[in-house]
Amino acid sequence: MGGPLSSTGALCVGSATFMDRELAAIAGRDGQAAAWIRAFEQFGAEAPARVRGDFSVAVRDDAGRVLLAVDRFATHPLCYRVEGNTLHFADRADDVAGRSAGLDAQALFDYLYFHVIPAPRTIFNDVHRLREGHYALFKNGSISVAPWWNPVFEETRRESLEQLRDEFRSLLSESVAAQVHGKRVGCFLSGGTDSSTVAGMLGRVTGTPARTFSIGFDAKGFDEMEFARIAARHFDTDHHEYYVTPDDLVQCIPMLAAAYDQPFGNSSVAPAYYCAGMAREAGVERMLAGDGGDELFGGNSRYAVQRVFSLYDEIPKLVRKSVLEPSLLGWPLPARIPGLKKAVSYVEQARVPMPDRMQSYNLLARIGIGEVLRDEFLATVDVEEPLRQQRAVYGTCNAHSLINRMLAFDWKYALADNDLPKVVGATSAAGVRVGFPLLDDRLVDFSLRLEPSLKLKGLKLRWFFKEALREFLPEAILAKKKHGFGLPFGVWLTTHAGLQELAFDSLSALDRRGFLQRGFVDALRREHLPQHPSYYGEIVWILVMLEQWFHGNRALAGYGTI
Repeated sequence: MGGPLSSTGALCVGSATFMDRELAAIAGRDGQAAAWIRAFEQFGAEAPARVRGDFSVAVRDDAGRVLLAVDRFATHPLCYRVEGNTLHFADRADDVAGRSAGLDAQALFDYLYFHVIPAPRTIFNDVHRLREGHYALFKNGSISVAPWWNPVFEETRRESLEQLRDEFRSLLSESVAAQVHGKRVGCFLSGGTDSSTVAGMLGRVTGTPARTFSIGFDAKGFDEMEFARIAARHFDTDHHEYYVTPDDLVQCIPMLAAAYDQPFGNSSVAPAYYCAGMAREAGVERMLAGDGGDELFGGNSRYAVQRVFSLYDEIPKLVRKSVLEPSLLGWPLPARIPGLKKAVSYVEQARVPMPDRMQSYNLLARIGIGEVLRDEFLATVDVEEPLRQQRAVYGTCNAHSLINRMLAFDWKYALADNDLPKVVGATSAAGVRVGFPLLDDRLVDFSLRLEPSLKLKGLKLRWFFKEALREFLPEAILAKKKHGFGLPFGVWLTTHAGLQELAFDSLSALDRRGFLQRGFVDALRREHLPQHPSYYGEIVWILVMLEQWFHGNRALAGYGTI
């Protein structure tokens, strides 16, 4: 999808459902584009609020105004650039930028910090990506951007657990059924709670065994195939498996890096691609993914971790300030005593406010920004910008409880900016479409009114989700720890010659671009990676994907010399 629109009309993708009766009738009779035109004429910038489902749209009215909008999670991306009195837009940032666009140094820093480039910034100067649940209104050469959806959590609402369970199961069934377009449907199956739920529901709503597809790795500590098999046996699915190899990575890395419109560093894109490719070879046209369950119902381990740190604030302030902190932090000895080291670390982290506290695990920060990047490059960027951005997002969450504020925060950074582009990009490269039934608006609205203690009960993650499905899912799936399609890239990199050649050639090429600290690549290769392959393998992957993206975009091949 791309523009500009030169006359009244609409371009749209996705599966929008119009809640207004008149608009729904127009969509059924004349198509979604006609309904969007009418919605914009009637409701202006509020038109997206009268639509449900996944969509991106560009619509122009008789007055020459143009509305751009994306769904709640920006499932279908939309990028734009204003040039004089013209609005250019497309689903890809590189299509909007054209061949002469310069690159944004701050976006490059953001990529190294987040491993993706969060919206609204893109890698290109003056090209923006519309944030999740936002619209852009262009009129007379100027553009205004604002959210059309602000999720509000109903944290004091109390409902019967039985009623909630029955409603939840019904909504799950309806959400999966709404994603079944035709008969050639399959689903990812990692063996986790979400993908297993989707697989089970798919079989139930279609009345036939779900076609499930799983990825494994021949590497100790990374293979989760047995859990996928447990779910497949439990739901009697038509199950397919593939084991990704280092040779597969050598083949797919350049292609996947170049397939994205800007650098993208989530390493699980590779197994997702091979999983979707396996499904395509089996005749599947549409894959269902389980993304969203963790972020709606409290399934990520960091929610429990931050809950533990938040308990520190429940200690009386006088005790914290007069006893604990002077005793543990006021002098160096406690940090040297084995029994007190953990207490010192706990207090140090607990004192850091949210969301900054979550960045204590940030890879770039832990390695050291100055260890990775040259001073000349750092002088062109604002290293505090990512934190300011995160504080702003966290501060606008319409919730009081820690768990809900973290969930809303993750709807942007974990879903809209990271996991959804990963799955959409991987499936697109493999030639199949994808749907996200757990992000159905009805389930999202249900999660908004679920009381916080049912999402994180003490330190028990996604308590309600698991309790509501206890008789549906296998007990082994309910009890397993979250893993997903983790990639043993660093482990393989220490032994596989072809992968080493691709990675180290990429690192050398990136080193010549002039923004990495002198000697960092050499230290990474000779010291850090051999000692800690899994940990440092992540930064190697991020840098390799960056260089391969540069290499795949020939017009930018010479970027980076300082």
